[in-house]
Parts: sequence; C-alpha cells; structure tokens
Amino acid sequence: MAKTKQEKEHYDKLHQIGCIVCLREGLGYSEPMIHHTRFDAGMGMKSSWDKAIPLCPMHHQHGGYGIAIHAGEKAFEKRFGTEEELLDAVTHCLRNR
Repeated sequence: MAKTKQEKEHYDKLHQIGCIVCLREGLGYSEPMIHHTRFDAGMGMKSSWDKAIPLCPMHHQHGGYGIAIHAGEKAFEKRFGTEEELLDAVTHCLRNR
C-alpha cells in the first residue's frame, strides 16, 4: 500500500527526532528505523502509522534481549518504558518542534 503525503511527512519528522530511547537515555541522535507499535492493535497487527515510534537498529531489532524491543518486549519495556510511554515522549517532541 502506498504511503500518503501525510504519512511520509510524519515519518520524516520521526526521522528528525531520531531514536526515542537513545534520546531519553542522553545518548543524542541515532538514525532511526520506524517501529509500528502494537499496543492499540489486534493480535498480530500493527497500529496506525501515526502511532509509530523511531528506534535505532539496536533498540529496534539488533540489540539482543532487554535492549531491542523485538528481542524481548517485556524486558525492553521494563528498562526503557512501554510502547505507549515512548509514543507519548515522541508526541511531546513533535509538539515542541
């Protein structure tokens, strides 16, 4: 499915923020991947594009258990916050730009 102009603009803004976990951890800007949250979706589905969060490769897929959300969601959330909390942080960053 093709992305809408609004969706592309939103993803560009997420890219400008960088990894929300790195930012909250005081590590500065890290080139992000787009992670589609699942907290507001049905089983096996991802949320709408406007509920996506920017995560660097380490925090998205490659950091291992407790570091990457896809390597152990519960451990990741215990350490860095839930997807919903991270989305709130992203929303706050977007509002203050």
